[in-house]
Amino acid sequence: MKIKLLITGGTIDKSYNMHNGELHFVNSHIPAMLGEGRCRAELELDTLMLKDSLEMTESDRLQLASACLQAEASKIVVTHGTDTMVQSAQFLQSQISDKTIVLTGAMIPYVFDNSDALFNLGSAFSAVQCLPTGVYIAMNGRVFQADNVVKNREEGVFEPLM
Repeated sequence: MKIKLLITGGTIDKSYNMHNGELHFVNSHIPAMLGEGRCRAELELDTLMLKDSLEMTESDRLQLASACLQAEASKIVVTHGTDTMVQSAQFLQSQISDKTIVLTGAMIPYVFDNSDALFNLGSAFSAVQCLPTGVYIAMNGRVFQADNVVKNREEGVFEPLM
């Protein structure tokens, strides 16, 4: 079973600029994470963009949906920023009905100690192989359907609506 991995950016892929103290994008950390996690899944990786999800536009979401639709694989993992992950998941759900798509990201960048990035990425890879068609979010050791999830900004976790 081949898995398509689409990278869009988000905190999971941010680096720290020691000169000005800001987080920014250099290159994706996902290949290193897959190596560190000893991922043996058959996959094809594509970097669509490296953006903070707050900067994602309708055009970016259309690009993401197009990449999902064009993928030969029926199992897709998307790395995404957490701030608008729910909106992107719901958009994908409205556009695609014949694939299993799991979005994931991190609250703390992969390059920082105590990051949740590796755990969330591994969870997404496991989930995409087991779930039926649909669009999901894998965060905090849980899997949520796209239409039943919200980011609790105060707690820094994702929760079901119901």
